[in-house]
Amino acid sequence: MRDAILFLALLGVIPFIFKRPVVGALAYACVGLMNPHRLTYGPAYDFPFAMVLCCVTLFSLLVSREKKKIPMSGAVLVLLTFVTWMSVTALFAQEPVIAWLEWNRVMKTMLMIVITIMTVRTVNDVKALAVVVALSLGFWGFKGGIFTVLSGGHSRVLGPGGSYISDNNTLALAMVTALPLLVFLITLAPTKWLKRTAIALALLTAIAAIGSYSRGAMLGGASMLFFLWLKSRSKVTTGIALILVAPLILFAMPEQWSGRMASIDNYQEDESAMGRINAWHFAVNVANALPQGGGFGVFTPRMFQFYAPEPQRFHVAHSIYFQVLGDHGYLGLLLFLLLFLCAWRTGKRVIAHCGERPELAWAARLARMCQVSIIGYMTAGAFLSMPYYDLIYYIVAIVVTLEKVLVLAPQPDNPAPMRIPFLHRFFKPKPV
Repeated sequence: MRDAILFLALLGVIPFIFKRPVVGALAYACVGLMNPHRLTYGPAYDFPFAMVLCCVTLFSLLVSREKKKIPMSGAVLVLLTFVTWMSVTALFAQEPVIAWLEWNRVMKTMLMIVITIMTVRTVNDVKALAVVVALSLGFWGFKGGIFTVLSGGHSRVLGPGGSYISDNNTLALAMVTALPLLVFLITLAPTKWLKRTAIALALLTAIAAIGSYSRGAMLGGASMLFFLWLKSRSKVTTGIALILVAPLILFAMPEQWSGRMASIDNYQEDESAMGRINAWHFAVNVANALPQGGGFGVFTPRMFQFYAPEPQRFHVAHSIYFQVLGDHGYLGLLLFLLLFLCAWRTGKRVIAHCGERPELAWAARLARMCQVSIIGYMTAGAFLSMPYYDLIYYIVAIVVTLEKVLVLAPQPDNPAPMRIPFLHRFFKPKPV
């Protein structure tokens, strides 16, 4: 039954992709982030939904009469430079078989991110992108939050098998990064029942992140809450609320969860933590010896024999920063960090453009929530190996397209060909 539903959904969306290429970009984002096929047990489980959507979208781009424009903002230029540099480092990869497999996967992601930026043309397109990204991860937040509540927090929440977020740590990073977008949905909901649903979804996603037992997620969540407090207009009220919430979490979760979180202070006695430190030294040694880095997939037992301080203690990077450093050298790490700096500054420009204009309050909120997502990702990601995860690049795409549709190339939302099927009714402007 699940397989049939997915195949019917694919067949149903293809005609709309030919009408508007952005529909294909959104459908690809949904499949790539949500992995709905991993909930099936038949032919849909391994069916290449993403590849089919990518091919149909590319063909639609060729035949569509819509104007395609990529804004040459700082974030886009850095993204394209980073993609180029990753391709260069792949040519000199120390583990070429692994490297080209990973290059193939990463380049597909980057291609669709660029296509998304190109095809998003209107205000409602940006809103639709934010909704699709938020709900694609919110589904797993809902599922994981319910699981945590029913199990009393005694079992770790896991993601969809065979996906980028299959284990508890990677799922936690996804939940932390997506949570601000779910908070944005609360303000976007046009009816009371949708607003209440969005609130419940955000709360369950936060619970799922806690139930993952990920220490990185805890640090990422704490950094996001601190930033929200700094940006709050009522710091006293917000601060009191946060102070009251923390003890509730401690009392609600079992002792094994508290012990897991407390182990951050005892990293010298934690075998996993010491393995990570060894891997981080390995990344620095690779970058020092090879200016272009070791290429994708350099973290292998064979390479540890040459560059790790303790060659027998193999460990994956468990850090977005050290993985990029080992894979692509210091230049790659610089471009990686510069991408998020440029995205942050793009968000600031969008917020400044919106000013006090009530009709653009939604855009300012979305830009702020994207900034919060970036903070959560960069904090939690310091302890997780997910530098090429789709979600954070969609966050960058959202702020870039916000600036595109509001400042650089605004387009009207009224003509029917510009509308996204089914979703445009959700985005009717609220009375000011």
